[in-house]
Amino acid sequence: MRTIVSWVGRVLLFFMCLLAGPAATLLTGQVDLEQHWSNASHARLRLAPEPAATPEAVVQVYAARAFNWRGLFSVHTWIATKGVRADHYLVYHVLGWRAQSGGDSVVVARGYPDRQWYGNPPKRLAEVRGAQAEVAIARIRTAIAEYPYSRAYRIWPGPNSNTFVAYVGRRVPELQLNLPANAIGKDYRGADGLVGVTPSGGGGQISLAGVVGLSASLVEGWEVNILGLGFGINPHSGALRLPGIGELLLGRRG
Repeated sequence: MRTIVSWVGRVLLFFMCLLAGPAATLLTGQVDLEQHWSNASHARLRLAPEPAATPEAVVQVYAARAFNWRGLFSVHTWIATKGVRADHYLVYHVLGWRAQSGGDSVVVARGYPDRQWYGNPPKRLAEVRGAQAEVAIARIRTAIAEYPYSRAYRIWPGPNSNTFVAYVGRRVPELQLNLPANAIGKDYRGADGLVGVTPSGGGGQISLAGVVGLSASLVEGWEVNILGLGFGINPHSGALRLPGIGELLLGRRG
């Protein structure tokens, strides 16, 4: 009987650790569970350069907490490109309801990439400009055209919006893309196999359907994936990688 009680205690402790990050996110008010999608803000934060004043090519990647309760656990990510002397951005991301209604989940639309995602402020994860961005844009277009899950979507463990951005990142090493630990779905490899490179292309990972796995990279650091929730440390950025929280800086850099 004591053995059973001991194991039950360990299991409960395990799940408490998994949920500590999402609970902290809720308690610190980072997610508004009462916000209705119809009146949520999509205002710009002016993180993207104005196209008319920026003749060079630009690529950016953003993340913002997912809408409503999903934001306790995960972010939503997207990619934006602006060609040489282009007067607009193209924003690429995945919307689950489109696939669930039988359509293509990949959205390509003109617009500013630095808008809030249903009231949640975006954070810029990557930016490339100039000649390097021109190369990246060509590779991004190819990767998006080859994305194998455009008509499939699952919130957990993937494929979802973060699976899409991670898939592109693996094929566009110019981005050096460091997706946060709370980008649930980034580790869903599917057609890419059990073993391969991390979303940045700067390391290796092993992942079983995005549910459990390990990764090590010069860009993302080290991470253990348990039930889609990431735990790890990034020596490069000096941050802990935590479920629900993403990255938590341990101190001021340089």
